[in-house]
Amino acid sequence: MMIGVWILGDQLSVKQAALQSCGHQDNVPVILIESLRHIQVRPYHQQKLVLVWSAMRHFAQELRQLKYSVTYKMADSLSGVARDFETALQEWIKANRITELRVMMPNDRPFTQMIQNLELPCQITLIPNNHFLWSTEEFNNWASCRKRLLMEDFYREGRRRLQILMEENKPIGGQWNLDQENRQPPKGKLNTPPAQWFEPDEITLDVIAKVNSLSCQTYGEVAPFRWGVNRQQALQVLDWFIQHRLADFGPYQDAMVTGEETMWHALLSPYLNIGLLQPLEVIQAAEAAYKEHQLPLNSVEGFIRQVLGWREYMHGIYYYVEAEYSDKNWFNHTQPLPEFFWTGKTKMNCLHQVITQVQRTGYAHHIQRLMVLSNFALIAGISPQSVENWFHAAFIDGYDWVMQTNVIGMGLFADGGVLASKPYAASANYINKMSDYCKGCVYNHKERIGQNACPFNFFYWNFLDQHREKLQSQGRMSFILKHLDKMPPEELQSIRQQAQDWHGDLQLSSGK
Repeated sequence: MMIGVWILGDQLSVKQAALQSCGHQDNVPVILIESLRHIQVRPYHQQKLVLVWSAMRHFAQELRQLKYSVTYKMADSLSGVARDFETALQEWIKANRITELRVMMPNDRPFTQMIQNLELPCQITLIPNNHFLWSTEEFNNWASCRKRLLMEDFYREGRRRLQILMEENKPIGGQWNLDQENRQPPKGKLNTPPAQWFEPDEITLDVIAKVNSLSCQTYGEVAPFRWGVNRQQALQVLDWFIQHRLADFGPYQDAMVTGEETMWHALLSPYLNIGLLQPLEVIQAAEAAYKEHQLPLNSVEGFIRQVLGWREYMHGIYYYVEAEYSDKNWFNHTQPLPEFFWTGKTKMNCLHQVITQVQRTGYAHHIQRLMVLSNFALIAGISPQSVENWFHAAFIDGYDWVMQTNVIGMGLFADGGVLASKPYAASANYINKMSDYCKGCVYNHKERIGQNACPFNFFYWNFLDQHREKLQSQGRMSFILKHLDKMPPEELQSIRQQAQDWHGDLQLSSGK
């Protein structure tokens, strides 16, 4: 019997479950496959393609040094995604006389389905995924006996379970969540530390050349490419964050500043999401730094909550909800995605700043994603599926399991409140408070109607007006909805008309 292991592009760890299931045998046949057909599903960011392909090639090199028998295939068939992988696998299975193919369970449902439909001359065994702290079964057991699926409840359970920032059975400092201390608006000179970036090596330069030569549609700019591409570099980014950014991460984690691409953010999600880092080592590094260097608890707790809380919760929810979750559209929003999401060409300075940053880097931090990009898409009534598709294509850390729950659920409330207690809808007032974007904008963040009115304002009030009946059932929205009653009828009518006119313009710009 000959066992072979197929390693996917987001499973790049020597401790991943399929490799581990083979024990420490020398010369275990391993295959990694670069598929040109797979990347044509959507116009992916060029830096995302470089990151994944370069990281795969570096990982193959690492495995060879560990005495694995590694085959690296560049599949370029034109007969469909599944056939692309199938052809490469069939040749490799035949050449190595493999009788059982082991694959660690993919993170994304569509890829799992594709593997299960492959026609191969050997047994296919899916090994449970070990790149998350909670298995799908463990999360489902937790969720199935609860009336509500609040992240905060899940996060507390994770803290108890792993004994992170705990004194016996109580949270260190007496509070589970210090988010109230982590919402400071940007004021004065912030003196943000530089990010840990890298120069491309020869392997990465070869991948950049390949991406530059692609004839299929892609997104964004490939250079300068500064991301890490192997475990050693990912560990350097983690160490840099712990040493230079974690202490001050908390207070300004929601702030947005022109020209500040990364602030104090960790930049670890691209590496976590392809397996170069593991969540527990990241969490434990932050906790150890807190204990050894007396770092501010609000910063450490805020960071750990993102990894132990949100990341694990989003993955758990992704597999807990039905497969049709991706089609959810609670508000029945059908407006097309504006062309400026792809080009960045818009007079709204906040959107222009964030989108052009994404074009350059493939990255934006969580508040730029939630309160600028998703917020606009929500209140402007854009189709949730088109928004999710853009997020998936545009972000360097974007995958199906990440974006379904984050965009469909949290960002756009298209699931009707499965994982969020209210829609994250806000007017220009929030963006003006938490950023300096409004200072450089042609629109006035204080005006609701008229030529100079910020679109975030009239779209926000139009959204509340349009969906008042549904929003009334969301307890946290009733106070805000009362403001509609105080608005003069003629002003509300002007808001409706201005939103309608803008929808017409957005449809024209989208070619609809």
